[in-house]
Amino acid sequence: MKFDTEWKKLAALVAAFLACFFLPVGAPRFDNAVTEAFELVKWYAREHVILCLIPAFFIAGAIGVFVSQTSVMKYLGPKANKALAYGVASVSGTILAVCSCTVLPLFAGIWRMGAGLGPASAFLYSGPAINVLAIVLTARVLGLEMGVARAVGAVLFSVVIGGLMHLIFRREELAKAGAAAQIPVPEAPRPLWHNIVYFACMVGILVFANWGKPMETTGLWHALWLMKWPVTAAFAIALGVVLVRWLGAAWWKVLSVGMLTTALAFVFHGEPMIPFVFGVIGLTLIAGTGPDESREWVSSTWTFAKQITPLLLFGVLAAGFFLGRPGHEGIIPSEWVTQAVGGNSLRANLFASVVGAFMYLATLTEVPILQGLIGSGMGKGPALALLLAGPALSLQSMLVLRTVMGAKKTVVYVVLVIIMATVSGMIYGMLFP
Repeated sequence: MKFDTEWKKLAALVAAFLACFFLPVGAPRFDNAVTEAFELVKWYAREHVILCLIPAFFIAGAIGVFVSQTSVMKYLGPKANKALAYGVASVSGTILAVCSCTVLPLFAGIWRMGAGLGPASAFLYSGPAINVLAIVLTARVLGLEMGVARAVGAVLFSVVIGGLMHLIFRREELAKAGAAAQIPVPEAPRPLWHNIVYFACMVGILVFANWGKPMETTGLWHALWLMKWPVTAAFAIALGVVLVRWLGAAWWKVLSVGMLTTALAFVFHGEPMIPFVFGVIGLTLIAGTGPDESREWVSSTWTFAKQITPLLLFGVLAAGFFLGRPGHEGIIPSEWVTQAVGGNSLRANLFASVVGAFMYLATLTEVPILQGLIGSGMGKGPALALLLAGPALSLQSMLVLRTVMGAKKTVVYVVLVIIMATVSGMIYGMLFP
């Protein structure tokens, strides 16, 4: 046994040496792919980690501490009312407006608290897929029928995929339901509406801090974009009140952090990231030095952060190396992709679904990418397939999902998304050639 182990180590060492020995450094495409990998991870770190992931980590940590397991089981568990559970999960993305990576800590939070696999999978897909801003932008740029098809397809997708995940792993779900029946119902430490307000404040910060600039310079979406930081600040003030009134935080700590954050916002006008980071640090210190419940919140948040962040950044690096950024090539030539998704064949739709599943498409960026691909000859069916598979999945999200719910469930979920996207693309391509 020890001899076999040493041979495996030797084989791995030889493979690593050969990879380094024949590394194509100096080849323009390889060098460019390496640059694209670091450019993408730099962009991701600047645009998504602070404003998207960190608020999501705090929300996920709060789910684990302030939401009782029995409440999750009641509304999203294996024995929950199916219409209510899938109905809530399938439309969650309309208010969250998150990407495939930001939804991961939220999914992990409800999954670990005992949510049924079906509703949890529906939530996992719907979070990034049913983004109301992206759907409106799709309809404006790519046509009304494409926007409607994306919205309808995404809602149906989440329910169907959740239902299939439940059926495929039915035995495990029955075991989970049996275990849930033995869990005693604890007395709630505070009224339900307190938790609703608390989570609404954090979701409001997450949504408005990431409100993207619309293409139009007038209208409701543009007005909301102009007000994104005042609205975000209003939710932050409400969260501070909640911390003091209901979670036992020291009022002078909250007031001090609030005043210093406001001062930084005026000093660094035009650089909202600076006061936002200071506010996050202040929140961490306030909660981390507060009552036991608040300290548990910080601990739970850190657990999600240290588990998910490294895998996400590694996945972004890999995605950038292979596929590049929008408008820039990675190691795989973009013309290969364009040539492979013309027409409405099964091959074209399947290829678009697979590429979309492994690419990283940040919220709203999929629309201009598809606009360029359609202009280069991409068929309408493959375009919808990529729209339905891309925002909900990415290489980095797959890596994280494997650590949350296991390799088997992750593979099944990815395959279901790809199959559903392929079939939907073919149907749409036949209806709108």
